[in-house]
Amino acid sequence: MTLFSRIIKGEIPCFKIAESVQFIAFLDVFPLREGHVLVVPKVEVDKIFDLPDSYLQEMLVFAKPIAKAIEKTFPCARCGVEVIGLEVPHAHMHLIPINTSNDLNFAQPGKVRVADEVLQQVQSRILANL
Repeated sequence: MTLFSRIIKGEIPCFKIAESVQFIAFLDVFPLREGHVLVVPKVEVDKIFDLPDSYLQEMLVFAKPIAKAIEKTFPCARCGVEVIGLEVPHAHMHLIPINTSNDLNFAQPGKVRVADEVLQQVQSRILANL
């Protein structure tokens, strides 16, 4: 069972942004930028392109209002989308407020665990615009 499956089952708490029957979105606790959200299908599949076609379509539709809320909440040129999938073997996408392509660089040093109090504030700000 992956870390994300444990979050989906409620075994590990998260800072939830949205949830549907098929997907959950929550804040990354090691964000690249403030407002970094993970969108995760509830079905446990390692690689995103191994998801059924309908899931791929619906994942983007599920993510769209979250991306718009991120853009309203944080000063940025746009909400970037990144799919890497190396750290957790469970398909997922990253929604990150960006101003340059380097803002999506996961090789940057210094990713640190953000305090729960800060994450709660970020969660509230995004939810207010969702």
